[in-house]
Order: sequence, then C-alpha cells, then structure tokens
Amino acid sequence: QVRLVESGGGLVQPGGSLRLSCAASGTTSSINAMGWYHQAPGKQRELVAGIVRGGSTNYADSVKGRFTISRDNAQNTVYLQMNSLKPENTAVYFCNVAGKYYSGGYARDFQAWGQGTQVTVSS
Repeated sequence: QVRLVESGGGLVQPGGSLRLSCAASGTTSSINAMGWYHQAPGKQRELVAGIVRGGSTNYADSVKGRFTISRDNAQNTVYLQMNSLKPENTAVYFCNVAGKYYSGGYARDFQAWGQGTQVTVSS
C-alpha cells in the first residue's frame, strides 16, 4: 500500500515560483516512476513531468525550461519546481507513482494518486 501526500500549492503572481512536494509512505520500495499531472477546469488530466529511479525525466512541451522535476529516493519524495509561472498553469496538481509489487509469484503493476494541490497563478 502506497499513500501520497502533496503540498506546496498556493496563490502566486505571474512570473513567480512554487515548489510542489509529494511524500510517499507505505510500500515505497515498489515505486519505479513518480510524476506530476495537472487538471484545469474543463480540461482532462495531463502529464506535466515524470521521473524514474535512474533519473531520466520527461516533460510536457508547455513546461520545458520552466519546470524541473526531481526526486529524493531516501526521503521517498518527488518535487516539482515551477518557475516563471503563467496564468495558464493554474490547475490542480496531482502526484502519481507507478511500480510493481509481487504477489503469488507474479509481478503486478500498480498506480497511486495523491489528493491534489491547487496552484493558482493570478495577476
């Protein structure tokens, strides 16, 4: 069982910065990938950034050069540093983890979601 708790959201002016944190607890050794998704009003949930244990990252085109994802495996935490924020970045941001666990001799995929944290960029 993996549980995720996000923090760091809030209200910020355009051009400002926020750092989101997502702390995982439970069976954290089974986590391979961690990422951030966002969902704006009237829009579908979309991937913002992802990172695997080896450090490889991927980003949505809209945030490349402005956002940075990182993880601290010892702390079981993933971060999203958001710089040069724009009003269009306003959304609820969700932490996501994916990995495998072993049961009955089989490796089984799993995925878990945090509760979401609101980011509002307003002038």
